[in-house]
Formats: sequence, structure tokens, C-alpha cells
Amino acid sequence: MTKRKTFAVHSKSDNVKGEVHQMENRLKQFYRTMLLIRRFEEQAIELYKEGLVGGSYHPYIGQEAVAVGVCSALRQDDYLTNTYRGRGQHIAKGSDPKLLLAEVLGRATGYCKGKGGPMHITDVQNGILGANGIVGGGAPIGVGAALTAKMTGTDRVSVTFFGDGAINQGVVYEAMNLAAIWDLPVVFVCENNLYSEMTPIQFSLKNKDLIDRAEGVRIPGIIVDGNDVEAVFNVTTEAVERARRGEGPTFIEAKTYRLNGHMYGDSETYRSKEEVAAWWEKEPIKRLGAKLVASGEASADELEAINHEVLQEIARAAEFARQSPEPGFEEIFTDVI
Repeated sequence: MTKRKTFAVHSKSDNVKGEVHQMENRLKQFYRTMLLIRRFEEQAIELYKEGLVGGSYHPYIGQEAVAVGVCSALRQDDYLTNTYRGRGQHIAKGSDPKLLLAEVLGRATGYCKGKGGPMHITDVQNGILGANGIVGGGAPIGVGAALTAKMTGTDRVSVTFFGDGAINQGVVYEAMNLAAIWDLPVVFVCENNLYSEMTPIQFSLKNKDLIDRAEGVRIPGIIVDGNDVEAVFNVTTEAVERARRGEGPTFIEAKTYRLNGHMYGDSETYRSKEEVAAWWEKEPIKRLGAKLVASGEASADELEAINHEVLQEIARAAEFARQSPEPGFEEIFTDVI
């Protein structure tokens, strides 16, 4: 059901040439943002190795095209909920890597003053209502946000991210059913990376496609290649526009793959090295970079310059996080209702 936008590049009209130029710039921005997420996650892993990150760290490496494709179709005031692997969505939605990395390290300058850590980050200024460590826990919050938008008469849209493991959580089905009944402006985005923690998806589901669950409550379902950022952007744009028109929810199943284990230190005995290596060959950043070079929209030198710029930005973020103070004892009692 994926629809790819095409441009009549043979036309000489200024309008068409403008659209082509806009898409070229958009793809370069997609590339940069995906690379920023990748380098952020790599830096966070290094800080985790140093013992500067508490708890577990669940890398988003490999799924960058989903976050960027979806969030690029949203406005800043649109609502978003995500999972404990959700730092990619934060960056794609506009969160500052400095404040984000400070939060990962539990520092007072972070988005939640160090109380969220790597798994429970909120950025209300960018519409992000919070990452949730409970599998499927963000779905009812996202639906509640959509209900708020409808009751207050705004055209804000709510997007809720969850993994394939959440599809068996009753609260996700209940949230989808309520959204369907009330035609709420919400987009359900399932990042199907084939593994629920360490459990291969075929061990917990007989469904080949997870959109079957959405069809059960009469929500339109779309399957998209989650490693193709342009395709993700296109289907999300359609779903968001549909929601803004008051036509109700959409379920997007983005088929993707996490290239690291469930968390750093995962032995990954549940999948083969050959399988992982095969997915590395079709990972989204390499894929888009190759497309940009092949089409002449960017040179290899330009892409390397983007990488250098991103590495500098992440280095500054890491230095900011390292130098930031830890929260004081009194912070335990603040921001509590």
C-alpha cells in the first residue's frame, strides 16, 4: 500500500523544478538527521562503557529511518509518545542532543533534570509526552492526547511508537479500538524489528503482518519498508493529513531491524551473525547515501563533510553532558504531583 511520490523531472516548469529541488534538500536533511541519531547512539554506548550511564541502554541503531521519516511529517506541536529505545524519535522531532545526552547521563541539565535517564525522557516543548519503559504503555497516552486535540478543536495529531512485542499487549488493542470508535487523530507506528527483546516474532505471533490487528478494529493499515526513509515519510504524511482532516487513525507497520542487541551487552544467542551482517548491508543510512551519490544529488565528499559536522556536534554534546552537574538530593521532591 506504500505510495511513493514521483516528480516529472522532464518538465521545464518552475513549479516542478522547485519540487525536485525541495525533495533533494529534504533527502539530504533526512541523511543528516539519521546520521545524527546514529552517532548519538554510538557516543552514548561509549559513555555507557565508561560507567556514566545508569541501568540498561537499548540502542536505536538500524531503525533511524522510521524515526526520521515519521517525525519529519509532523509539526512541532504534534504529540508523540515513544519507548525506552526512543532517543531517535527525540532527535528527529527536534530535541537538542546536548540536553538529551545530559539526561542519558542523569545530569541536572537534562530534559528531566536527570530523573528520566536513558529510558524515560520527556520533551514537552517539542510535543514529546514521554518515553515509556512499559511495553505498549505509550499507546493509551497517545490516544489520550489525540482525544484532547479533538475535544479542544485543534488540528494537532498524535503519534505513538511501539515495537512488535507490544502488539500482544491488551492495552494497545484497547487504545486502537477506542481511537477507531471515536475517529481520533492518532497514528499508530509499530516498529517491527522482528524481535521482542530476545524472542523472534514467529514464536509469539502467527500473523505475517501486524496490520491484521488494526484491520480487526477497522483502522486502515499500511506496511512500509522501515529502512527506506523516503517511503516512511510519504506514508506518514498521508496518515497525518488524514488525521488532521478528522478522518481518524491509521496504523503503520514499519518493517525494520535493530542492528545491535536488545540492550548493550546482549549476547545475541537468539540470532545468527550472518543474519545481522545481511541487515547491515541494507541499513538505512548506507542505503540513502548510496541513492544520493548515484543520483548526483550529493558527492561522497559531501556526505563525509556531513559526517564530520555531525561528529563535532556530538562531541560538543558529550562534553556538555560530562561537565554538567548531577542533580541535588532536593530534586527528589520536585516535579511531583
